[in-house]
Amino acid sequence: MSVVADLHLHYVQACQNLSQPENPFIARVLQEADKNDEISTKGITLKLAGNNHLVPVPRVTDDDLAVLVSVLGQAAFVTGLDLAYNLLTDAGAKTMATFLQENSTLQYLNLMFNDIGTSGAELIAGALHSNQTLVHLRMTGNRIGNQGGMFFASMLKINSALKKLDLGDCDVGLRCLIATAIALTQNKSLKAINLNRPLLSTQQEETTVHIAQMLRSNSSLVELHLGKHEMKNFGVERLCDALYENSTLRYLDLSCNNIICDGAKFLGELLRKNQTLEILDLDANRIEDVGAIYLSEALATRNRTLKALSIVSNNITGRGLVALAQAMHSNMTLSHIYIWGNKLDRSTCAAFSELIAVERLQPDCTDVAPYKVDGEILLAELSHGLAKHRYWSPRCAAVAPGAANASLEIVPVSEY
Repeated sequence: MSVVADLHLHYVQACQNLSQPENPFIARVLQEADKNDEISTKGITLKLAGNNHLVPVPRVTDDDLAVLVSVLGQAAFVTGLDLAYNLLTDAGAKTMATFLQENSTLQYLNLMFNDIGTSGAELIAGALHSNQTLVHLRMTGNRIGNQGGMFFASMLKINSALKKLDLGDCDVGLRCLIATAIALTQNKSLKAINLNRPLLSTQQEETTVHIAQMLRSNSSLVELHLGKHEMKNFGVERLCDALYENSTLRYLDLSCNNIICDGAKFLGELLRKNQTLEILDLDANRIEDVGAIYLSEALATRNRTLKALSIVSNNITGRGLVALAQAMHSNMTLSHIYIWGNKLDRSTCAAFSELIAVERLQPDCTDVAPYKVDGEILLAELSHGLAKHRYWSPRCAAVAPGAANASLEIVPVSEY
């Protein structure tokens, strides 16, 4: 692996050559990288995200990116690039597309929440027709639209290197979702895809039907995010029918949909037979007590593969929550459970306090913590959950990501 002796020095020289002022944020990150003694053997990810919570930073622009990639062209040890929450537009996407066509070492690229549109999406997706090294691409929050999403769907028919693609909150629509589902019946390499929050103008759930059909034949997908799809019980039933035939999917995200107790019943029946699913995210639905009891019965008696369950904000009272707590006493596989946002009565507080006290439930594996007021046990909220590191990641490594985010620990492809 070739090594550039001084990234910062090359950056200063490139700024002078291109008559571009230095970005102090980029300069500081490159100086830190130069101090890393392991870059020649392990490779590094340059963390240039603009949402630094500790120090305000000047966000990276298209012109800044042009200088940066001229430096990175000879830095084979840079295997990851985090440019989230910056000011990149379609012009920056063009620069990045050229870099992807010429670069043979970059494995991780995070462009989430920039200002890249349809034409920028076309350029990046086009570059991935020939690029065979990029493994993880995040386009989250860029308004690429339905047509931009179609370019990525077409790319998935050709590219055989990409393992994870994040198109959540990208304003994709019906045609893109159907095209993506069709592409994934052919693609044998993609492990994880995020299709959260599409813009749908129909209530017929055609997209869910196509995705379910894809799951019957797809044998590579491990992680699937279908949050905010306006999915109802009909769509859940179609997915469950397909997952009886699927033996690879381990993480299913159905958060922020319109699933009620009948949908939870289909999921409970699936959990009785499915031997693959490890993470189920049902946040912000409305399964209520009846739905929680359906799930608890499956977990208590038959299922021994699910490791993480999130039922945050589902209008569940003590009856359903206590049933789930009791299921954990007989099911020793379920290790992560998230319950905040429901109706936590005294019986719930006692049940989950006991789980934690007897060490059946570890404090880092749930989003509640017990405390006492005047001798009464109550539960406080912890900032844990399946989506904790979906939109940001801590700059320090003081806490292992897996401790607070089950998906990063159970599905390694989530992180590079």
